[in-house]
Amino acid sequence: MRDPKLTTAAVNERMARLDAWELSDDGLCIRRDFDFRDFAEAFGFMAECALVAEKLNHHPEWFNVYRRVEVCLTTHDSGGLTARDFDLAEVMDRIAARRV
Repeated sequence: MRDPKLTTAAVNERMARLDAWELSDDGLCIRRDFDFRDFAEAFGFMAECALVAEKLNHHPEWFNVYRRVEVCLTTHDSGGLTARDFDLAEVMDRIAARRV
């Protein structure tokens, strides 16, 4: 079953609770860049997030080079942002905060 796509008002409400995340120009995803001390920290962050993403059955689009991880969250089968995108973003923020 597909998650319901959030309304613009709901997206704006959830965005107000996030720091450092940006809404894409088309409003279909939220993005954030995470910077860590080194590759091992960045990779550890990704590994920890991957375990959570698997439990949520919600997998990020991400790109890693050395100590930087670029993340884009969207729910493809819903055609935009759902609560799961924001839930995962909040978890990613908590994981990153422990690794800084």
